[in-house]
Amino acid sequence: MSRLVVVSNRVALPSETRAGGLAVALTAALAEHGGLWFGWSGRIGDPPHAQHDLEQDGIHYVTVDLTRAEHAGYYAGFANRVLWPTLHNRTDLIEFEAADYRTYRAVNQRWAEALAARLRSGDVVWVHDYHLIPLAAELRARGCAQRIGFFLHTGLAPAELLRYMPRHHELLATLADYDVVGVQTARDLAALRDYFRDALGAHAIDGAAMRLPDGRCVRLAHYPIGIDVDAVRASARPRRGGSTGLRRLQASLDDRALIIGVDRLDYSKGLPQRLTSFGHLLEQFPEWRRRVSLLQIAPASRGDVPEYRAIRRDLERIAGNINGRYAEPDWTPIRYVSRAYPQTALCGYYRAARVGLVTPLRDGMNLVAMEYLASQDGENPGVLVLSEFAGAAQQLDAALHVNPLDHEATAAAMNQALAMPLDERVARWRETMRVIERNDIHHWCREFLRALRDQSTPR
Repeated sequence: MSRLVVVSNRVALPSETRAGGLAVALTAALAEHGGLWFGWSGRIGDPPHAQHDLEQDGIHYVTVDLTRAEHAGYYAGFANRVLWPTLHNRTDLIEFEAADYRTYRAVNQRWAEALAARLRSGDVVWVHDYHLIPLAAELRARGCAQRIGFFLHTGLAPAELLRYMPRHHELLATLADYDVVGVQTARDLAALRDYFRDALGAHAIDGAAMRLPDGRCVRLAHYPIGIDVDAVRASARPRRGGSTGLRRLQASLDDRALIIGVDRLDYSKGLPQRLTSFGHLLEQFPEWRRRVSLLQIAPASRGDVPEYRAIRRDLERIAGNINGRYAEPDWTPIRYVSRAYPQTALCGYYRAARVGLVTPLRDGMNLVAMEYLASQDGENPGVLVLSEFAGAAQQLDAALHVNPLDHEATAAAMNQALAMPLDERVARWRETMRVIERNDIHHWCREFLRALRDQSTPR
């Protein structure tokens, strides 16, 4: 069996807590095939560029440092000020600096050089996410002929929006140096095929592969990512006495219903719109006043980016206005928390919530939606209110789908979820769980690697 080499911006080292299913699935795949995981160490310092090696449980971990200039240009600059807003349909937030783009390409070149020296002829290389789009091109330039796949964990903007991105042709054409490029949904796949055809002049040569005018071929396909269902269930399962945090939450609710939202603080998550919609719930359906609370957990991220600081200010302002208007001495409508919690705690909170409110403006998949459902008590489950703009909406038909920009309709969906009878809640939950169990994180991992190992399109 060929060795698996995973490359990602960050590496899930064995000393770190692996809360996410992705880290668990990739670690299992690497252990099975005797693998190597390569990526950034998380350290920022000046030259020389240190590399760190660790062997544990059959996996070789290799991490590299970034200089301050590299971090500023590659990560904070081009990756998060150009690629991230482009992929999330926010071309109005693009802040392009040619120097950042050159640094982004230079980091990919340096990583390719370091990785190429460690590759074996039979290796299968799996590259993850938008930080490393041109990595295969850099490996090919160094004579690497191994099978190389790429998976985009975000959604993909429509082809016409991708063309707003400066240097789009130069950068995205490097995707053709991969053997397989995977995206989350059929909608993302259609956008990618449109871009290859319209911007790169490619044409289809079979049901999945496309050929560029220069002869390069790549297979494009969608592989919806999932969650580690068993791990989430185990985390959500009630324990004798329960955790202190969960007991306090349940006691504070005093038999009121709970709506929960859990998101990284980001403009793609639609958090100001979500809080505003909850305010509409209290206005349109006054019978829920004093009977329901919204717990919004939104850990801060990228605090050095002005747009993120602005979102946090907006959330605090909106939550303050709604609480000031509706709160009572013994009831706070919105509980806004800006710190992170471990996965085990979150799964307990999910299980305690009557409604899961997942309403991003744009999301590749959104695993919180699936984690909320997998955490539920199947005999008395909650209801998922889900944005139609999350990739998960293309799988979870039995959730209540909403447009998060329509505050009245989102409020109506929350009311429907809160008032939904038990038999309907159970039926909807069972339908969604059939999909989630069938397409879990391990299935996603197996399917992508099978496609990559089977790919025979000539380079």
